[in-house]
Amino acid sequence: MNSVRQLQAHALRQGLDLTHILVSKLLELPDVGYARRLLESAGAAAASVFLYNKILQACSANGLHLQGVALYAAMCRRARAPNPHSFTFLFAACAAVPAPAAGRAAHAQLVKLGLPMDAYVSTSLLDMYAKSGLLPQARQVFDGMPHRDTPAWNSIIGGHAKAGELAAARALFEAMPMRNVVSWTSMVSGYAQNCQYEEAVAIFTRMWAEGEAKPNEVTVASVLPACANLCALELGKKVELYAMENGFTKNLFVSNALLEMYAKCGSIERARELFEEMGERRNLCSWNSMIMGLAVHGGWNQALELFHKMRAKGVVPDDITFVGVLQACTHGGLVDQGRRFFGSMVDFSLSPKLQHYGCMVDLLGRAGLLQEAYSLVQSMPMSPDSVIWGALLGACSFHGEVELAETAAGFLFELEPWNPGNYVILSNIYASSGRWEGVARAWRKMKLVQRKKAAGCSSIEIDGGLHKFLVGDKSHPMSHQIYAVVDLLLAHMTSVPHPPL
Repeated sequence: MNSVRQLQAHALRQGLDLTHILVSKLLELPDVGYARRLLESAGAAAASVFLYNKILQACSANGLHLQGVALYAAMCRRARAPNPHSFTFLFAACAAVPAPAAGRAAHAQLVKLGLPMDAYVSTSLLDMYAKSGLLPQARQVFDGMPHRDTPAWNSIIGGHAKAGELAAARALFEAMPMRNVVSWTSMVSGYAQNCQYEEAVAIFTRMWAEGEAKPNEVTVASVLPACANLCALELGKKVELYAMENGFTKNLFVSNALLEMYAKCGSIERARELFEEMGERRNLCSWNSMIMGLAVHGGWNQALELFHKMRAKGVVPDDITFVGVLQACTHGGLVDQGRRFFGSMVDFSLSPKLQHYGCMVDLLGRAGLLQEAYSLVQSMPMSPDSVIWGALLGACSFHGEVELAETAAGFLFELEPWNPGNYVILSNIYASSGRWEGVARAWRKMKLVQRKKAAGCSSIEIDGGLHKFLVGDKSHPMSHQIYAVVDLLLAHMTSVPHPPL
């Protein structure tokens, strides 16, 4: 840096124009801000479009996207006519920010200037529209491209996947002539982020089997949450082995995804091992996953100990942390501690959300403090959802509180008219209190809306594959063999004599 400053001082003393050399050296360091200030202070002859493009490219490479957009505006103010390279870098910056308004204005300028749209400009423009959620415009650019390379296909697929339009993304994915790891990862992450976990696992398994592209860190970090939500522990273990063999576990996103997967699947010992192995690499996400895993799998006391350890290390909790802490209090029956934690959220500039109110209603309801729970619901600054009323109804069922149950059920009937479980719970509460007219009334209402209880569903994991079953289901390809085995088991069970009760 000192040599650059000396060279600049020499140029000023001698009246030399060394702007090109100085900007190039500054970008090698890199010191993009200094290079930009130098160019903007240079004379009109020195401030060439070429140098502007070099700094635009450096802004893009170093994540200085807002500075890139501002630099492009400055270039236009100095009456420097942009060329196709300028637009390529600008659209990339607008995609990353995102800045759709600036991107659309630049697209209009590109058309007005009549500049050619080569593959780089077209793909950059397409990517900008796709990442900004402007899919009709992105599709128009895509359809107008005479030659579409793999990055162009990936951009439009990623845009549809991010917007939740997974059917359109899948159709494009199947139609593209050649896929790479980005193509596969876009589909895996798209399915996972839109809670279509079975599809995420299926497309990942297909990627693995076909071998067209090898999963990278992003692919692994995308499929592991799907494994976690499906409790596909065996597949998760295989993914971990693959990640270890390829050095991906050094990536914090992968490590956190593995930790969450083991914690959600109930493999708490392995989750704790990973947590300890992460050491100083741990971030708030790591602490939250471990606290939540312990809280919901019987380790409520350990979860609270971990929270205090986290605070001692100076880590500031967030909304998710307090969900885990309140769940720990719920499972431990710690009403007073739960109240204190709930009240302390304001100390961290956090406002309780629906999840936190739900935890408190559950905590108070389980402890039999039903009126306090109901008062809390009434004091909420937002409208209670079905989870809140469901927690209160469940508590009323446990403690046989009929009147409050009727209130909670009334709200649930409005929020979930399709859910027959609420009618069944209310009917059971009436029955436990001997109010048979209430039982009959609940069943009449359920029959009136013609709702049927959803068929029970279960899934098992065999050799990394998930098999889903409904009650009375015959859609499984091996249903004949499955029912044959069930018949054999029933025959064997009925043939075995049972001792008298």
